[in-house]
Amino acid sequence: MESLGKRIAKLRACLGWTQQELAERAAVSRVALSHIESDISVPGERTVALLAGVFGMEAHDLVAGTTYPMAKADRLPLVVARHTEAELQVALLDRDLALVVQVGDPSVLEGWTRRLSELRAITLDRRQLDLLDQALARAAAAAIARR
Repeated sequence: MESLGKRIAKLRACLGWTQQELAERAAVSRVALSHIESDISVPGERTVALLAGVFGMEAHDLVAGTTYPMAKADRLPLVVARHTEAELQVALLDRDLALVVQVGDPSVLEGWTRRLSELRAITLDRRQLDLLDQALARAAAAAIARR
């Protein structure tokens, strides 16, 4: 059976994140994350839920098959937030872009450049910024194509 700390370290490494980057995303200190990954400490339910959300999975899926205590696992939330606002807005833009192709009504794209730009202005995470930049490029290309 795999330790939860080793699983977290493996998931973090697969994403190419440092401990500091994951700690910032999960709102824990780097030292706390280091202790979790080294199996020095067992994370509480809140931390497990936050980490699961960062990894885009449910808390129960994160701890399944690990040494995480069953008593703590029983208190984990059934559902956690797994998507950022940037990811949601990009998915909605892509839905609207597909709608333009299907229906041929470019008016559904009105306001997207402004909305994405405003979200980009308050986004700090560089991966989310890249995602928004790519979405802005798609929105601009669609605007040029409508002319």
